[in-house]
Amino acid sequence: MPDVWIIIISSLLGLLVGSLLGFIIRVAVVEKGFQTAKNKSQSIIDKALSQAERIKKEKLLEAKQEIYNLNLENDKVLKEKKAIVAVLENKLHQREELLERRSSNLDKRELNLDRKEEVLDQRKAAVDEKNLELENLVKQQNEKLFEIANYSVEQAREIIMARVKEDMIEEIDRFIRDEEEKAKNEAQKKAREIITGAIQKLAQDVTTETTVSVVALPNDEMKGRIIGREGRNIRTLEAMTGVDLIIDDTPEAVVLSGFDPIRREIAKRSLETLISDGRIHPARIEEIVDKTRVEVDQFIRDKGDEAVFETGIGRVHPDLTKLIGRMHFRSSYGQNALKHSIETAFLAGKMAVELGENELIAKRAGLLHDIGKSVDHEIEGSHVDIGIQLAKKYHEHEAVIDAISSHHGDIEATTVIGVIVAAADALSAARPGARSESLENYINRLTQLEEISSQVPGVESAFAIQAGREVRVIVKPSEVNDERAHVVAREIRTQIEEKLSYPGTIKVTVIRETRAQDIAK
Repeated sequence: MPDVWIIIISSLLGLLVGSLLGFIIRVAVVEKGFQTAKNKSQSIIDKALSQAERIKKEKLLEAKQEIYNLNLENDKVLKEKKAIVAVLENKLHQREELLERRSSNLDKRELNLDRKEEVLDQRKAAVDEKNLELENLVKQQNEKLFEIANYSVEQAREIIMARVKEDMIEEIDRFIRDEEEKAKNEAQKKAREIITGAIQKLAQDVTTETTVSVVALPNDEMKGRIIGREGRNIRTLEAMTGVDLIIDDTPEAVVLSGFDPIRREIAKRSLETLISDGRIHPARIEEIVDKTRVEVDQFIRDKGDEAVFETGIGRVHPDLTKLIGRMHFRSSYGQNALKHSIETAFLAGKMAVELGENELIAKRAGLLHDIGKSVDHEIEGSHVDIGIQLAKKYHEHEAVIDAISSHHGDIEATTVIGVIVAAADALSAARPGARSESLENYINRLTQLEEISSQVPGVESAFAIQAGREVRVIVKPSEVNDERAHVVAREIRTQIEEKLSYPGTIKVTVIRETRAQDIAK
């Protein structure tokens, strides 16, 4: 029995020890697994933190790049807006300068009007004084007539007023006619010497103003080659030159249409070169147009140099010389602007010599008086204002600037050169054949001329002759005497000057005829 208990106790002790060892081993294994899991979880956490830090840095870089791009785009937009604002400020500045010049011109006009008003006031005072004297004289005559004759006051007044009016009209008309005749004789003699000497050396050709050019073709097949496949050639040529090509049923011809004569000249020369060369395709067209544009630019410079050399006005700024050459492609009422300017320069120079003024400055002012026309289709403002700006920009003489500003009579000339250039400009424009006008305007001018003349009291009929340069007026002999005929001529002249626009001068001839008839039976 004791052995059995010993065995049982030993077994129980072994079981207890085994259980305890198993528990200890289990605890050790669990602790090791827990530590492994803890290490693994810490590794995962560290990896996640590293990846999060990397992603954070990447996002931060992306955000910085996006901010940088936005800043670049904002800077670009800001620069564009600043450029637009600068352009607008420049235009505003130009308009302010224009308004200031106009304000100055208005001030000058107002000053001139004030001066004229003072002169008129003085004349009015003199006339009032004469009227007072006349009234006193009439009163004295009335008293004497009333004493001599048994007339009433009303009858005496009518007789005296009629007699005085008749005497005054005849006396004033006689005085005016004598003074006019004297002034005409002196002015015609001097003017004939000056103008004849100036214009006898000039024989300028006249160029008709047009907005189209015609290019001759060797045959009608060339039209198809100019058009090209699906119209690519003609589109390229029109895009490169800015001119419309009109290809219609006109045999062996192509019409170039455009309001810019320089572009039209480039297109014409380019097309002629392409036709003679025979190779017509977009690349060749672009090459020829670029080459022709350079040739035309050189042609313009040569024309400017020729004009400066021909007139002998001395050194001119190269840019201003080019602007002078551009006037070769401008015309006014069919008159070539460059030839008109050269003609005006010669006329002004000759008249300046006769009047003792500086011939060189007069020629220079005559050549540059219309310089604004070379760019008036590109710059805002009239050609007079543009011409003044250009003259000031290139530091021209004050007399030249005065001639440019006053040659159309907008403001009064302050120098003798300005008056000479205005006269030379009018002579060049008004000479026969210098300028053309439409048939409608011509007929309207003749009709208005006859209507104005017929409205004067005492006129029986009026006829415009010599292309509107003279109007012959037939008056009623029973209503208009010989003395009154001169008054009628002056009245018609005044009405024409106030109501009609015309080139040159218009001669008014009044005809009074008395016919005595009888019949022998």
